[in-house]
Amino acid sequence: MLNVTELRAGTVFEEYGQYYQVVTYEHNKVGRGSANIKVKVKNIKSGSTTEKSFINGARVNDVAVMKRDLQFLYKDDENAYFMDPVSYEQVVITLNSIPDHQFLKDGEQVNISFLEDEPLSVNFPPKMEFVVTETGSGAKGNSATNVFKDAILENGFKTKVPLFIKVGDKIRIDTRTGSYSEKAN
Repeated sequence: MLNVTELRAGTVFEEYGQYYQVVTYEHNKVGRGSANIKVKVKNIKSGSTTEKSFINGARVNDVAVMKRDLQFLYKDDENAYFMDPVSYEQVVITLNSIPDHQFLKDGEQVNISFLEDEPLSVNFPPKMEFVVTETGSGAKGNSATNVFKDAILENGFKTKVPLFIKVGDKIRIDTRTGSYSEKAN
């Protein structure tokens, strides 16, 4: 059993036969009453996000989650295929269970959480590099403020980039938000 005060972002727990992963954690103490713990959780099976409240001292069932670094091979219309670089074992995960599958990049290492040999989630690095394949031209003189233009990356992902970014430039994307982070070398 796990005390709810020990829940942190990324922690997986079980409640009423459902598995949840903590997205955010908030501890509220008001006046003389007991503390309230509010967590935003993602249901691992359905992918839906909800908020749960617990009183201080409540407990949830702890779940042993194993994490493995796997190499992304390729994807088709329904599945993504990964390989363990040590044992060469292949793992197939449906694209529906990977909400950010647009960040999958051939040959890239990703961290995958498993619950009893069943893949739970794919954890991308916080920042990834991509090549800009399409973008408009920046208007000269529009550099006084943060002005952005649309760009399409090598994986087909659309984002906003600063005006100085050109086709062929490598940029870093924040995988948590999908936004431009910085220009890569």
